[in-house]
Amino acid sequence: MDKKNALRAGALAAGTTLMMLLMSSPASALIRDDGDDPGKGLSVGETLGLYVLAPLALFAVIAGLVMVLDKSKDRQPKAKAKA
Repeated sequence: MDKKNALRAGALAAGTTLMMLLMSSPASALIRDDGDDPGKGLSVGETLGLYVLAPLALFAVIAGLVMVLDKSKDRQPKAKAKA
């Protein structure tokens, strides 16, 4: 019974997602609206820097701060007892 409900929920979620994607697609993207001023696009370097390098750098900074400021002592390797 649980598999049937899970399958039904998955199908409903997939259908709902598909309908939302279809409804939100741009219907008349070639026609500019009043006051629309898109500006110039980003170059390849700017795009990679903004969407790849900046998040990686931010992740590295946060991870580094967490490791440096970690005060727990349980990460120290324990001495092995000699038999």
